[in-house]
Amino acid sequence: MPTRIVRQVRLLAALTVALPLSATAVDFVDGKQPNVKQVALGKLLFHDKLLSGNMNTSCASCHHALADTGDGLSLPIGEGGRGLGVTRDTGSGAAAVVERVPRNAPPVFMLGSTEVTAMFHDGRIEFDPSFPSGFASPAGDDLPEGLDTIVAVQAMFPVTSPTEMAGQGNENLIAAAAAVEDLTGVWQLLAERLQSVPEYVNLFVDAFDDIGGAADITYVHAANAIGAFEIDAWRADNSPWDAFKGGNSRELNKHEKHGLKLFFGKAGCSGCHSGDTFSDMQYHAIAMPQIGPGKGDGYDGHEDFGRFRVTGDERDMFAFRTPPLRNVALTAPYGHSGAYDTLEDVVRHHLDPQAALWEYHDQNACRSKPVMPARDDLDAIDCAVMDDAIRVQAIADAAADYRPVKLKEKDIGDLLAFLNALTDKGNIDLRRDVPKSVPSGLTLAE
Repeated sequence: MPTRIVRQVRLLAALTVALPLSATAVDFVDGKQPNVKQVALGKLLFHDKLLSGNMNTSCASCHHALADTGDGLSLPIGEGGRGLGVTRDTGSGAAAVVERVPRNAPPVFMLGSTEVTAMFHDGRIEFDPSFPSGFASPAGDDLPEGLDTIVAVQAMFPVTSPTEMAGQGNENLIAAAAAVEDLTGVWQLLAERLQSVPEYVNLFVDAFDDIGGAADITYVHAANAIGAFEIDAWRADNSPWDAFKGGNSRELNKHEKHGLKLFFGKAGCSGCHSGDTFSDMQYHAIAMPQIGPGKGDGYDGHEDFGRFRVTGDERDMFAFRTPPLRNVALTAPYGHSGAYDTLEDVVRHHLDPQAALWEYHDQNACRSKPVMPARDDLDAIDCAVMDDAIRVQAIADAAADYRPVKLKEKDIGDLLAFLNALTDKGNIDLRRDVPKSVPSGLTLAE
């Protein structure tokens, strides 16, 4: 048997031990047989500012195809911002944003995989049969039934966030409902908006068997359509890695193959980044720097306690969901707070998280590494945690069980080469995923 084939067989055998390895295709919740009418409707809804309180922001404002389903910013600029991607600013006058969105906008690739069992950085949306809806979420028992997927459940919540889409105080009816955490009221008001647009009514009637007219449209239908679009448009399962896993050894070069061996071996990446999504869907504290306004935790509200906010378990302090790695080379910045702007920087952080955290603190990196539009009042609080050695130590202590890994510079380069090989060839150009117009007549994300 030729030497090349022998090496390939040995490599695949070694990988099978580290990760359930199969040449079969990734399993998706829609079986790759999407409801094309719901997908088409969801594409419009995803890009329509009608779903925001002040009708100035859409899902695509922070998750745009032209920014690889993110926004290219460390922390998003939500309701009130202007511009797209890294050009987005904080708005002006009374309409300006009140704060940065506290966490990095996660990419939307491969969320339809059957392995995805939790959403958001802290996993506050999870499958849970004890709830009437079948999902644990911030809405508790008030989450409506009839949501088809966990991706659809996620689509229920950005519209209820004052900072992301709803707006502030009483500046519109949706903002007023969101301000008092009347989630059901927000969803009802959005449904009424959709019911008032004749083109949307026709599209909903055509896409859903249980809709006979405008009055039957609910926001659950809208969320299901948005979820169907995200799952179908951004599967991300046609990478060189997928071809290699399917038996085509030439799809990876020698550097990528060496990086693969490191990933599943010495570097220890696969201990958390496992499965087809490259995420164990668990929560780990890895001493990631905390920048931005925080989630309301700590004495001044500028900390983010991560999974602890959901469970109340001290062991979950500063732990966040393992991010899936599909298309990871396209989705900078990285970390729950977007603290690192390059893939190399975040990989180096993983090699020795505690040391990297202190280096971030010592080098005052929170004022140089993040990518965010400047504004004096927002800038003044961005580094509140990283400037405080006591709070930095608490983040470091939460990662005390993490064992550093030593790699040669060449190894780091090869590891990055493998991570680049997780890029779906069809996701390099996503212009087709942006509609030319939306039924509301509002402008697209800008």
